Amino acid sequence: MKKLPNLGPKSEQMLLAAGIESLEEVCRLGAVRTYLMVALTDTKPSLNLLWAIYAGLEGKDWRDVSTEEKAAMLRELEDLKRLDEASSK
Repeated sequence: MKKLPNLGPKSEQMLLAAGIESLEEVCRLGAVRTYLMVALTDTKPSLNLLWAIYAGLEGKDWRDVSTEEKAAMLRELEDLKRLDEASSK
C-alpha cells in the first residue's frame, strides 16, 4: 500500500485486516467508511485512526483536525452504522 500520511505500521495492518489494500481504495471509500470497515473487524480502533485517515486524505497532520470536522465525521459514522443495521434486518 502506498503510504498515507499519519498512519504507522499498526494502522496499516488494521487496514489490511479489513481488506483495504491500497491508498486508492481509501480515497474511494473516504475516511469514515474506511474507519467503519476497520471497526467491523476485531481490531477495535480508536477514533484517532479516523482522525488520522481523514487528515492524511486532506494533506494535514491528524492533530490539526478541528472539533467541527470531528463532529461531522462522528455524525456520518453514526448514520452509516444505522444504515448498516437497517439493511441487515
